Amino acid sequence: MKTSIIILAYDKLDYTKLCIESIRKYTNPGEYEIIVAGEKPNIDTKSWFKEQNDIVTIFNEDNMKFSRVINDGIKIASGDNILLLDNDTVVTPRWLDNLTTCLYNLKKNGAVGAVTNSGPYYQVIDAACKNVDEAADFAEQYNRSNPDLWEEKLRLNGFCLLIKKEVIDKVGLLDERFTPGICEADDYSFRIRIAGYSLVLCKDTFIYHFNTNIFNYQLIVENEKKFEEKWKFNLRYSTGVRQEIINLIDTPKDKKINVLEIGCACGGTLLKIRDIYKNADIYGIELNIGAAQIAQSFAEIKKGDIENEPLDYPDNFFDYIIFADVLEHLNNPWVVLTNIKKCIKPEGCVLASIPNIMHYSVLRGLINGYWTYEEAGILDRTHLRFFTLNEIDKMFKDTGYQILACFWTLLYKTAADENFISQLNELTGKNLTSQYEAYQYIIKAKNIAGVEDTLSKALTETNIKEDKNANRDLKFLLRRIENGVKTQESMEKVIELINNKKYMDDIVAVIMNDIIEREKIISLVWLECCKYGLFDNAMELRKKYHAY
Repeated sequence: MKTSIIILAYDKLDYTKLCIESIRKYTNPGEYEIIVAGEKPNIDTKSWFKEQNDIVTIFNEDNMKFSRVINDGIKIASGDNILLLDNDTVVTPRWLDNLTTCLYNLKKNGAVGAVTNSGPYYQVIDAACKNVDEAADFAEQYNRSNPDLWEEKLRLNGFCLLIKKEVIDKVGLLDERFTPGICEADDYSFRIRIAGYSLVLCKDTFIYHFNTNIFNYQLIVENEKKFEEKWKFNLRYSTGVRQEIINLIDTPKDKKINVLEIGCACGGTLLKIRDIYKNADIYGIELNIGAAQIAQSFAEIKKGDIENEPLDYPDNFFDYIIFADVLEHLNNPWVVLTNIKKCIKPEGCVLASIPNIMHYSVLRGLINGYWTYEEAGILDRTHLRFFTLNEIDKMFKDTGYQILACFWTLLYKTAADENFISQLNELTGKNLTSQYEAYQYIIKAKNIAGVEDTLSKALTETNIKEDKNANRDLKFLLRRIENGVKTQESMEKVIELINNKKYMDDIVAVIMNDIIEREKIISLVWLECCKYGLFDNAMELRKKYHAY
């Protein structure tokens, strides 16, 4: 099997030489051809290539860049596969063998990529190398073909992209509207997906990348606009992976689970979930037809509006339903949260990210007379609803959920920001620093419909006979909270004990020794402390919990 390696070169001759030398060193002779494509070369570059007998060159005298010359290289390629390679890369031992093995592992695989030390799209690893020689030593150990390290991706970067020739014959050449080289790999990735093929990242294959491309913000903006005009969705907004949401899933990785994402966009988060949870069945609902089309290439997707489309899923079907930056866009999120409950298993959860309208940046603008809508952020002009931490808690309680965990994201603060937050605390007479700092809350809430009264009875019979010391009382109260029995009444008694700091060690000891869902309980108690303004107690509780 032969691979045509097409290298894009723009007079960075020193890098190009290193790239070609590494190909010759680490690739089996007779299994590849090298085609160098680029703009009109200078004299030194032209002279060097004339001395190379194993390289075909395509130099465009009109300086038509990137997509055009790459397409010219593809047209003359004779290989079974086409490999697009940046000239500021250095390949490593077994690189092409590993990539080819993965590419032909499944018929549906259309293109594969490598990991590297510098680049975008989740293809960067923390490689223990600082130069070319160290990269070769690192890869000698790292580059071991391993199917467990193959991950299906939404898109792949073009710095090292191996594509079956049959895929190119079906999909066509690169779209030259993206010259000189921003968004063309994204466009091609999605075209490959729509043609019925998969994209796979070979996390068992490392190549070194100098990444000498100069950041051109204006070009990025222009080509992202071209991309949106073509595909009808925003590339940056619609292709992200919400790892902070995924981190809230605590099901054993080999268990079968059903996951639905409302507003799934192109499905990046769902695809990552399926990579981690191999037995997950993934579903989505997406309003944007273009984005939904991409997600449909690997998941069961419904195109529509969650507020106006019927939920025709089976009752008690989903283990998790995700709302990543969605609830604030709805006319009536309370109704939606109520309606979806029938689809969630009794022990199922809602995972959500919700902007915090109490963030110090919003409050500073408001007290100065500004409430200015923006293209993105907390005051995104498409937001219809606004929430504080208390209102989030109330919304989930009112719709029949119990918050199990609450985390938040932060922005960088200046000294002026910190001073403003201190002034807000002085004004209110409460230490609400964490609520002013929180940019976005990450919520895990449990459907409490499945908790039965018999559980309360069983727990009471088991625990009420225990001694009345603090540890016994705490164990009883925290177990009731863990199982959703008289939660608020029990929590209020726990908060009374937390307010008396001498019981702090007892509370942590009970959680660690007698509670199964430890992280759930510590998060619930922490959240309740914050509601009552016991922030010092909450911080001390967390500190002791993590130090236990």
